[in-house]
Amino acid sequence: MRAISGLWRWRRNPLRRGTDLAEAWVGLVALVLILVAGPVIGAFTGGAAQDALQRSARAQRESRELVTATVVRKLNRSPLDADPETSSGRDLRSRVLADWTAPDGTTHEGKVLAELQSPHRGDRFSIWTDLHGRIAARPLDSATATTHAVLAGTGAALLTAGLIEGGRRFAVWRMVRRRYDRWDQAWDRAGPDWGRTGTGS
Repeated sequence: MRAISGLWRWRRNPLRRGTDLAEAWVGLVALVLILVAGPVIGAFTGGAAQDALQRSARAQRESRELVTATVVRKLNRSPLDADPETSSGRDLRSRVLADWTAPDGTTHEGKVLAELQSPHRGDRFSIWTDLHGRIAARPLDSATATTHAVLAGTGAALLTAGLIEGGRRFAVWRMVRRRYDRWDQAWDRAGPDWGRTGTGS
């Protein structure tokens, strides 16, 4: 926006300084870079993240299986578990001892969190395991991977725009500081004679 509002600096004007024109050019270059480089870097970053995340999601889907576990018995709540009166829907899970058969045919038994409010012996529920039956997290799904990739691309584009704007502000700050230094030097030269009659004659 500063580049657009600074278009007046290109007009011919006897009061226009060289630094005014330089500031206008810096603003225009920054605007063009934000409009071009930001989206390009964002698209490149998002595309790279999409490829990596989709590969990871495929690998997770290939190495994990949803198996059915059977409750052996309910376990006592851990003291660190959330208070059931204040817990949200995602906290309404129970710690149970369960057994399950792995994709490779081996049987396993262990403590797991079951999405059952009041589990009883023999209740069945689903859990994710690796191919050897060890408990694993739910695999990353394609839609979530795409969402993360879009966020990564957007973040990269915004970061690029921020860096360019920061560079523009720093360049303008340096130009203003040099202008002030030149004014100070000119004032130091003219200061001793300022206001005297016949100065410069």
